[in-house]
Amino acid sequence: MIALKLAFRNLLGAGLRTWLNVTVLSFAFVVIIFYNGMLNGWDRQGKRDTQAWEVGQGQLWHPTYDKYDVFSIQDAHGLMETREKQLAVEGKLTPILIAQGTAYPEGRMQGVLLKGIDPEQKILKIPSHLLKQTATAADDATATDGATEVDVHYAIDVHHAIIGKRMAKSLKVGEGDQMLIRWRDKNGTFDALEVKIVAVFKSDVPSIDNGQMYLSLQTLQQMMDMPGEATILVSGTEEINGNLGNWVFKDLDFLFTELDEIILSKRAGSMIMQSTLLLIALLAIFDTQILSIFRRQKEIGTYIALGMTRAQVVGIFTVEGGAHSILAALVGAVYGIPLFMWLAAKGITFGVDDMGITMAETIFPYYSLGLIAFTTLFVIAAATIVSYIPARRISKMNPTDALRGKVN
Repeated sequence: MIALKLAFRNLLGAGLRTWLNVTVLSFAFVVIIFYNGMLNGWDRQGKRDTQAWEVGQGQLWHPTYDKYDVFSIQDAHGLMETREKQLAVEGKLTPILIAQGTAYPEGRMQGVLLKGIDPEQKILKIPSHLLKQTATAADDATATDGATEVDVHYAIDVHHAIIGKRMAKSLKVGEGDQMLIRWRDKNGTFDALEVKIVAVFKSDVPSIDNGQMYLSLQTLQQMMDMPGEATILVSGTEEINGNLGNWVFKDLDFLFTELDEIILSKRAGSMIMQSTLLLIALLAIFDTQILSIFRRQKEIGTYIALGMTRAQVVGIFTVEGGAHSILAALVGAVYGIPLFMWLAAKGITFGVDDMGITMAETIFPYYSLGLIAFTTLFVIAAATIVSYIPARRISKMNPTDALRGKVN
């Protein structure tokens, strides 16, 4: 307790030198918490958006499906059995059929992934309800003409489709535009039809946008001659947490692997900046402690002469150096807390609409108590260790020479 009182008294008595060190260290505090809070916010937002737009509570994949291998798509489709169909009717699963195709916007040619999705689904935020008009037109035509459902769909002049903002930019098309698409069905037969872009949606998840076009599930099944089949089943409930029939379950940990790796790489890169800033602050404390021990040799000799052990004197100077971090935490809290609260409420806008990765235009940092506590304890421990290194010299000092102010 005496060491603590003496340490703070000496710190405050040092005046400007102390407050310069405290200011630099408090800035390191704030920057470390700010940057890690921003990464935490990005991680939370990215996973929340990916769940809402793409993965739900998990996915069930056809055994041969590999999203990194386009050659697997041709055979990656299977018939949904009674159990899967019932779960889809109950709104717990959303089947998606994936097929390869080619789009011809204004005479140009570009490869696309055609994705069939149920217009009635509620699990994903993809505005699939805008595809209902296609199914309604087919039903009306069936009732009028008495033709089979497949024939009616091909009798429709233009089918409806929706695409993402990135895809619209790539194709150079907008809402209301029409284009020809061509595909090859499961029998290897090529066919083509005209589609109309009824909506262009905006999403922060590029993986459900880039190179993809969405049609009604029933429409794509008929186009591919795959009635009742799908490539993946998106789960909307935590009740489904294992394989279902021949469908292979992929949990959120697996589906978030890419985002986790991006965040991890960003954390590793940020460590260079954070470490450099912290080392500058700790170097200032180290130099201050060396100078303090050099100039206060008489004081050290007096402590020892009054009966204090060398370990106690070392403790005073170690605590004195470590106390810089405590004062820095208090000073950092004065301007850091209002700054963090403002950023958490307003977010950080980067001014770039398309990041190319799962990242919103505006990131809302997330500052957890664990992050703040860990950063505080880490900096206090680092400052204490840095203060102890020069303070060890005290244990080798001769008390008589110290009282006389002689330098060893």
